Amino acid sequence: MKRRFLLGCLLAAPALLSGCGLAERPYAERRQWPVAVRRPTSQPPRRNGRVLLVRSLRAGPGMDTRGLQSLRPDGSIRSEFYEEWAVPPNEAVEDALRRWLTDSGRFAAVIGPGSRLASDITLEGELTALWTVAAASTGYASLGITAIEQPSGTPRIRLQQTFTAQAPLPDATQGGAVQAMNAALAQVFTNIEQALGRGDAQTLAPGAGVAPTANPAPGRRRRQSSAGAPSVRSI
Repeated sequence: MKRRFLLGCLLAAPALLSGCGLAERPYAERRQWPVAVRRPTSQPPRRNGRVLLVRSLRAGPGMDTRGLQSLRPDGSIRSEFYEEWAVPPNEAVEDALRRWLTDSGRFAAVIGPGSRLASDITLEGELTALWTVAAASTGYASLGITAIEQPSGTPRIRLQQTFTAQAPLPDATQGGAVQAMNAALAQVFTNIEQALGRGDAQTLAPGAGVAPTANPAPGRRRRQSSAGAPSVRSI
């Protein structure tokens, strides 16, 4: 008797689901996108150059989610459920930045946490924005960076700056959004490389400024909306 009851329930389940409309919903598979940012050219390591340690990048508020994000005209953030980064964005950006600076040829070596090499400069930072801006049809990236130099065991701040950049959306697809965000990151990496190179060429004066290369998009958080005036500070 019990077996007949269970069999009847199993046979009736498809009809019940169809009546609720659940069986008619198409299956949507999640798509994962990589942070694909590489330096256009690769240079050999600098002989007798410095060793740069790139520490783990922190995820700023709201940047700990893998869903692709977009800034709406009303200032709110939309996070996609079926379109996401392949790995957490701060981890992917950290890896891409380390490879970019390695390919720049400005350092004898670029290492990560856990390396047994002694470093001359330590780079740490926070990913504060990586999204598209619907109103401007652009991809937007923002990365706060601090470089600490240790010439004789006494740390000093070599560079402290928030780098931002924008890139146009090639089309309205999710693939176009990823392409624009990757392009914005490439510009941010270029600016970071140049700023570190200026520090090698000359001693940075206290309060010296570096003009931003892109106007930051309006953000949902107050601290991001004020990031349009980056500065370089040395001690």
